[in-house]
Amino acid sequence: MDDIRLVEVGPRDGLQNEARPLTVADRVEMIEGLIGAGLRTIEAGSFVSPKWVPQMAGSGEVLALLGRREGINLPMLVPNLKGFEAARDAGAEEIAIFASASETFSQKNINCSIDESFERFVPVLEGARAAGMRVRGYVSCVLGCPYEGEVALSSVVDVARRLHDIGCYEISLGDTIGTGTPRAAAAMVKAVAAEIPMSAVALHEHNTYGQALANILACLDAGVRVFDSSVGGLGGCPYAKGATGNVATEELVYMLEGMGIRTGVDLPKLAQVAIDTAAKLGRDPVSPISKILAARA
Repeated sequence: MDDIRLVEVGPRDGLQNEARPLTVADRVEMIEGLIGAGLRTIEAGSFVSPKWVPQMAGSGEVLALLGRREGINLPMLVPNLKGFEAARDAGAEEIAIFASASETFSQKNINCSIDESFERFVPVLEGARAAGMRVRGYVSCVLGCPYEGEVALSSVVDVARRLHDIGCYEISLGDTIGTGTPRAAAAMVKAVAAEIPMSAVALHEHNTYGQALANILACLDAGVRVFDSSVGGLGGCPYAKGATGNVATEELVYMLEGMGIRTGVDLPKLAQVAIDTAAKLGRDPVSPISKILAARA
């Protein structure tokens, strides 16, 4: 199973809800550390309004300072055509768009319905094709919504299929509030893979109820080979009461390597990035494995 691919989302999803924003220089240092630890796909930021997400201000500067690297992919999240144009002008080679499987969450999060969100995506995909940029799609609330509770599996499948149909090369299925359990997660990815290729399916797990690694293992057995994670377990959904962050990259790497699945990631170096980033944020990493691994370095 050496075809596993990790997508590090810490510099974007991990930082976007932190009370203490990191400077552009600190974010560049964080990403350089992740590259040095062996990660090859790192979501470097997002082109959203700094009024609403001040933590992502200066994402264009971050991308410019990092520059293009052979073998390194630095996708940027965009919410609309304006965000796409900013990403394109900053030199991004890949962007990500996001939709929800929950109508209520879509309204609360991006102030539009699911159908309206797809109307926004049309010019973004057209612009991306013209610019030769790849587009990744996110689906939120695939295993539960903070407003609606259980989300219909048919809605998850429909949104994932629509994203794939409009040109997203990969669909990341997000357990936004971390309420999923292994059998439900595996059933969900199998249902999606009945409509789009399994090779286009990724999993984005949050660890609110401590189920993230179990869910990943179940979906690994179901055929998923791409997993999102966040160094230090950074992140979390601001709309979900008590929601903790994404699954920690170091915990995911530790599990995979222990199973004989090579990731190419240096765990002590990764743990040091978690420790250093958390210190700049004024707190400890969520994942205790960071402290253990950093102490052994």
